[in-house]
Amino acid sequence: MNLNIVLYQPEIPQNTGNIARTCVLTNSKLHLIKPLGFDLDEKKVRRAGLDYWKYLDLEVYENYEEFLNKHKGARIFLSSTHATDHYDEVKYEEGDFIMFGRESSGVPEEVHNNHHGIRIPMISSSTRSLNLSNTVSIVVYEALRQIGFPNMK
Repeated sequence: MNLNIVLYQPEIPQNTGNIARTCVLTNSKLHLIKPLGFDLDEKKVRRAGLDYWKYLDLEVYENYEEFLNKHKGARIFLSSTHATDHYDEVKYEEGDFIMFGRESSGVPEEVHNNHHGIRIPMISSSTRSLNLSNTVSIVVYEALRQIGFPNMK
């Protein structure tokens, strides 16, 4: 496994399906923290993930505390519009966890305080941020570039 991608309470099934596909193709594990805004058996999730879903390394947690307890001491980066470090300014390592918040509201303040924040630079405007699945792809591929695209063609 190259990386661990964590979705904190994702709400949009198509985003999770797209991210699952990215995880399969980058040899990354997907971690989902409940509550989810959809059922994992929903057609929208499966359709977005296409036939890659059966190859996905997936772990689901009942809540944030369960996730933290299972991964004590892990290096966890949090992608957030409120972070100050750009996503390409940190040094990633194989096995790192990169967390992404809810599409509508990100993560609560106590989650922000527990992890090293990273951000994708964007212009200031009235819009909130990039689409979640696009954000995951940008950050994941930068992390993989830094670690030399292990076991990838």
